Amino acid sequence: MKRNTYAAVSAVLGAVIGVLATLIVFTFVNRQKTFDGDYNRWRKLNLILQQVQENYVDTVDVKALTDAAVTAALGKLDPHSVYLPPVELEASETELSGNFEGIGIQFNVPNDTAIVLSVIPGGPSEKAGLQQGDRIIRVDSRDIAGQKTPQDSMVRLMKGPAGTKVTVTVDRAGEKIPFDITRDKIPVHCVDAAFMLDSTTGYIRLTKFTRTTYSEFISAAIKLKAQGMTHLIFDLRENTGGYLDQAYLLCNEFLEKGDKVVYMEGLHRSRSDLDADGRGSLKDIQLSVLIDEVSASSSEIFAGAMQDNDRGVIVGRRSFGKGLVQEPINFTDGSGVRLTVARFYTPSGRCIQKPYSDHYAYDIYERYTRGELTSADSIKVNTDEVYYTKSGRRVYGGGGIVPDVFVPMDTTRASNFYIQCNKKAVAMRFASAVFDRYRSELSQIEDFASLQSWLDSHKMDQQFLKYAAKQGLKPEPGEWEETSSYMMPQVNALVGRYSKLGEEAFYRLWIVVDKTVEEARKPHELF
Repeated sequence: MKRNTYAAVSAVLGAVIGVLATLIVFTFVNRQKTFDGDYNRWRKLNLILQQVQENYVDTVDVKALTDAAVTAALGKLDPHSVYLPPVELEASETELSGNFEGIGIQFNVPNDTAIVLSVIPGGPSEKAGLQQGDRIIRVDSRDIAGQKTPQDSMVRLMKGPAGTKVTVTVDRAGEKIPFDITRDKIPVHCVDAAFMLDSTTGYIRLTKFTRTTYSEFISAAIKLKAQGMTHLIFDLRENTGGYLDQAYLLCNEFLEKGDKVVYMEGLHRSRSDLDADGRGSLKDIQLSVLIDEVSASSSEIFAGAMQDNDRGVIVGRRSFGKGLVQEPINFTDGSGVRLTVARFYTPSGRCIQKPYSDHYAYDIYERYTRGELTSADSIKVNTDEVYYTKSGRRVYGGGGIVPDVFVPMDTTRASNFYIQCNKKAVAMRFASAVFDRYRSELSQIEDFASLQSWLDSHKMDQQFLKYAAKQGLKPEPGEWEETSSYMMPQVNALVGRYSKLGEEAFYRLWIVVDKTVEEARKPHELF
């Protein structure tokens, strides 16, 4: 009887619970909120977020959920419309502003320890007494040497608002010395190097289109013209772009009055044309523009304007393919949106934006696997989008700027010894060791001829082989003879960086093995 009663009660309870569950679900499903189907007012999104806040089972982080919703929504647009939380927005604006707030040093991390590469003249670190070659072991109370601290974390520890203080403890010749440094505004240069390759050929490398790009570039160009420059090699490789107005100003220096530079147009932005005014100071300079698969945005505006106007020879590899214009929209909480509002078009009318795809972020890797980076025949162009330059040369839209002169990525001179040294950052660590040994000599060198003479007299190749051997790396018989002419200019460049010439020394020494620069120095009759 008890068993039967228990079974009966269980059956009744089960039925009741089933009904309750059904009623609960039924009730929730039918708690309808009015939605008139007008998606143009974003009402459905607001309704859903409101329901989550009012009814979700646990506490909701409204800020995180809102940020996630915005990020997801923008992700359905194009790859360059993005939401930036306050920290990321600040970093983005700092990168392009031409200055940042910090202590004013440049450093490398060759052996899990930050080594001061250069101290910005007149900056807070120089005033406090930091020196080139100092090893940073602690920032305030946090040890960073030998702790596998990521380099970006080191940067964040040392950067901060102007006027704030930070204590940086360094190891200098075995002595630990703390320095109290008051942060300040530090200029960031976008012209990495500007020098003469020979009596008539100048070289300028530009890394970003920041707020100071035009002023820095024109100062460098005027200096090189005074030294006899009639041919400029303008290096935009690995330049991911920046401010469009700076690209226009640079184009204007090379073009005749009325030459088209670029035009922009979008659904909510009427067409806007930018033409040259003819007042440029470099219209008589022969021009070669270097690009690669990372060159994007403003770099492509410049390269496209020079190519379509038959003003310069484009040398290198197909550019990234970003033909969109973003407009900043900032909010009072410190966050912001970079929203694509228009496409830009080169003077011939081509949009060089590559197609959006699920593999958009891996496009460069796919170019490599297709063989495009090593063979001109593998370059992917949209033959349906044909345009013509001022002289009638055929160019294509829909996927970057295709160079006039293709230079493949050099994979032939990298021996196994070279590859193994790169994996272990042996060259960078060697350069640091050389500076430790010859600090007083290297830090006094301030002209290139003296630096080259110093490197030759100290037999850097022999010293490097000994250092590599201590790291367990030795070239196979005959391997060094094949590798040294390619590797040693790079090693010397890293050592030369520790002289007063800094980045100029680095590029002048490295450029010896740069096939793209070598090609750009040759005469090319394209027009």
